[in-house]
Amino acid sequence: MLFRKKIEPACGYCQFGTKLEEDLILCTKKGLRNPDDKCWRFQYDPCKRIPRKAKALDFSQYEERDFSL
Repeated sequence: MLFRKKIEPACGYCQFGTKLEEDLILCTKKGLRNPDDKCWRFQYDPCKRIPRKAKALDFSQYEERDFSL
């Protein structure tokens, strides 16, 4: 969930981190960090978090008549 109460800390979606490259975060408090690093200054920024993609639905168990009126 994007706005749940207990978020695992990670520099990739911290308020103090700025994404430089795919695997590099510039933290205003700690300097260069990996996106999975964490520290005690972590503050969650929901705008930086990219949620996982939903699984593709499998419609193979249905027939054509299931979708008609």
